[in-house]
Order: sequence, then structure tokens, then C-alpha cells
Amino acid sequence: ANKLVSSIQKSKKISLARFIFSLGIIHVGEETANLLSVYFGGIEELSRASADELQKVPGIGDAASKSITEWFEDKNNKELVYNLLKVGIDVKSPPQISKKFAGNTFVFTGTLEHLARDTAKEKVRLLGGDVSSSVSRETDYVVVGENPGSKFDNAQKLGVKIISESEFIKMVE
Repeated sequence: ANKLVSSIQKSKKISLARFIFSLGIIHVGEETANLLSVYFGGIEELSRASADELQKVPGIGDAASKSITEWFEDKNNKELVYNLLKVGIDVKSPPQISKKFAGNTFVFTGTLEHLARDTAKEKVRLLGGDVSSSVSRETDYVVVGENPGSKFDNAQKLGVKIISESEFIKMVE
């Protein structure tokens, strides 16, 4: 019973980006939620943002800004957020972001041995970089774990820099 209670308490702590993503707002995926989290720093600030303010966020376009403002204008959605906070959901503001990886995009492929993929992505974001789920000419690094898939092949074809998990860990230290 103590383990269950402890587990429930731990699950009540959530990053702002994950909280925004979990609301299920149309056009707000994981990356958009991260952008909004960093830019606004809190759910209340985001909920008060106008479509014009949202479009000032790099990477947020017309469709996403309209969807976000409409979502927060809905009385039921406002009540949902209020109730989640009222029952003890602890939304953590994003930490200060470094600029070490500013302008760099990372893609992960294969099974990482030492880092969970979400942890690796978070490290990139905290260092100012971007994470993508697909390889393109805009990709700067492909981090390869065990049994890489087609992303590895695409990186080779496009001449994208391929690094191992251990090289990535050295970069983020």
C-alpha cells in the first residue's frame, strides 16, 4: 500500500511541457508543447495568451495558435485544468535552457543502453537543441543505439553526422 501511495504521489509531479501535451490540444504535439513551455513558463500564462502572442513563439503557426486559444476559451477545458491543479497535480516550470545546442537538430534511432530516449531528448532540449522523429537534410546529428532502423540508413544517404550514444553522453556532460 505504501508503494502504491508513493507511486501515485510521484505521478502527480509533471513537467509543464508534458502537462500541455497531455491536454490533447489539436496541433500540439510533444515538440510544440516544449516550445510553449519554454516560452510561457507556466500554464496560467499560456492560458491567457492571445493568438497573436502565440504566433510570436518560433515554430507556432496559425493552425496551432488558433487551436490553443480556442481550447483555453472553452469553459469545460478551463475547468479541467483547474480541477487537475486542485487535486494536487504539481506542474513544474521548465528549467533555464542553455544555448549549447542552439540551432542543432538531433534524431535518435535504435535502443539506447544508458539513457531512456525521453531523458536523452530532454537533455537536448535543455541545451537549446531540437529533436526530430525523422532524418532530413536539416538534421545535424543522428544518435545511434543498438539495432538502428531506417533512420540510420537515411542519415548515411544524406551525409548526416552519426554519433554513438557514448559520444552523445560526452556532448551533454
